[in-house]
Amino acid sequence: MSVAIVLYTRDLRVRDHAALTAATTEHEHVVPLFVLDEALLRDAGTPNRMSFLLDSLHALRASLRELGGDLAVRRGDVVAEVVRIASATGAKTLFVGEDVSLYAQQRLRRLREQLDIRIENTVTAVAPGELAPEGRDHYRVFTPYWRRWREEPRPPIVDPPTRVALPRLDAGRLPELTQLIAERPSPGLPRGGEAEARRRLERWLADGAADYDATRDDLAADRTSRLSPYLHFGCVSANAVATRVGNTALVRQLCWRDFYAQLLAANPHTAHQDLHARGQAWNDDDDEALARWRAGRTGVPIVDAGMRQLHAERWMHNRARLIVAAFLTKTLRLDWRDGARAFAELLVDADVANNTGNWQWVAGTGVDTRPNRRFSPLAQARRRDPDGDYVRRYVPELAKLSGTAAHEPWRAPLADVAPEYPPPLARIA
Repeated sequence: MSVAIVLYTRDLRVRDHAALTAATTEHEHVVPLFVLDEALLRDAGTPNRMSFLLDSLHALRASLRELGGDLAVRRGDVVAEVVRIASATGAKTLFVGEDVSLYAQQRLRRLREQLDIRIENTVTAVAPGELAPEGRDHYRVFTPYWRRWREEPRPPIVDPPTRVALPRLDAGRLPELTQLIAERPSPGLPRGGEAEARRRLERWLADGAADYDATRDDLAADRTSRLSPYLHFGCVSANAVATRVGNTALVRQLCWRDFYAQLLAANPHTAHQDLHARGQAWNDDDDEALARWRAGRTGVPIVDAGMRQLHAERWMHNRARLIVAAFLTKTLRLDWRDGARAFAELLVDADVANNTGNWQWVAGTGVDTRPNRRFSPLAQARRRDPDGDYVRRYVPELAKLSGTAAHEPWRAPLADVAPEYPPPLARIA
């Protein structure tokens, strides 16, 4: 009897899953396995992320049961639990999706010491390392990567296997959220899972794709796909999304995701260190400014609106992410690592490669070819939220200010209009 294990990590689906399809094609019995990693639960376990993860795992288990199999669930050290499953079932081969963080790379090295490993591309549209410029092993500039990436033939979207046969094994129970974390998730948190990801993609294709290029940076319109949490957990494949959305600006965003993945794979230290140290002098002593930025109380409405959206929804509009990051690093001169850490704690879609790559791009320590680029929050507000609706939606203290006055409350008699709103941390031009 031939047995293989499919280790799920950030690819929680059955459709277009190269590892699951290959394992079920080549082996009689397959153990789809997810390990609740104690290290990640400790370092990255937030109520919203854990709630979304559990939704996705329940959906994955249901899909596998429809195919005749099940999802084996364990908790502990991933390598130790994989070895236990392999010993109990006689499995000699482990199928796993390619991931790029230093933690994932270290985990893979440990797994290689125990089993034969088959790595499949299940996390990105184009596998890290598949594209490289002449004479180098990866790209550090986005535009040439984008030119290669968009010309790369898309592999066909793979249907789920017709059958998953599980060997004799106790699948285990999925925990309740309260068993993982005491706090409750945000009320506005979307549900996770493959079916919900597919529904969201179809709704966006029907209602949002046509005007996405024109409206994606309009903060109040909220016309983005909101697929990032589903892509982060792999509830839908990046290849499937890229194939379905066609020639829209969203494809370019998916390319950025792959670009940062291949960048981190080749430079794992950049999760914590500058890609290009350019002698930035960070203001390390202003804890009050960092706390006010994180709480959405900087006194700059467009910045505060973005941070409050993040607290309320555990998601933030991409344009708002650029604005709040630029304010922290270029205006307050606070270290990008402080901002990246806050995003990692609060975002449901927090991804090491995207998060640190984008923060370094804004801070001028990453791949931006214009490291001194600046974003004026007031200019961004006027352009991206011209009527002030986004600010009023998330900063209720300013609800009585009409139109663009919401962007410059310091010009209004705050004692009468919004006495509880703080003065700005920095002068804004």
